[in-house]
Amino acid sequence: MKTIQEIQEDIIDEISIFDDWMDKYNYIIEIAKELPLIDEKFKTPQYIIDGCQSKVWINAELIDGKLMYTADSDAIISKGIIALLIKVMSGRVPSEVKDAELFFIEKIGLRENLSPNRANGLVSMIKQMKLFAIAYDAKNKLTSN
Repeated sequence: MKTIQEIQEDIIDEISIFDDWMDKYNYIIEIAKELPLIDEKFKTPQYIIDGCQSKVWINAELIDGKLMYTADSDAIISKGIIALLIKVMSGRVPSEVKDAELFFIEKIGLRENLSPNRANGLVSMIKQMKLFAIAYDAKNKLTSN
């Protein structure tokens, strides 16, 4: 399995073939189609990301010691962004996600090409994914003691 760093490098390589931001957005929209969709029972206010312009729901479950994220959004670009984040962080142990440095966002120029509201939403998505990791990591430490 590739590391978080290797997956980020792959994303940078894939998106760097596009010169135009419209093409990059189309790539992000294509990634949205790969998103592991959240179960309808999690489409409640409790799972909504605060700070997003659109509605984004995210959930994480610990399966065989690894975080598995699912999500959905009512906006296709937001759906693509969360799909990119899931591609990088899903299937990892909580401590790996908690400590991950997400450099691909800056390298592909994503943050600077988003509206301020969408950029805030991106930060909120990352924060929520890391909070899930922190919570599961703490739970693992408690149950192993």
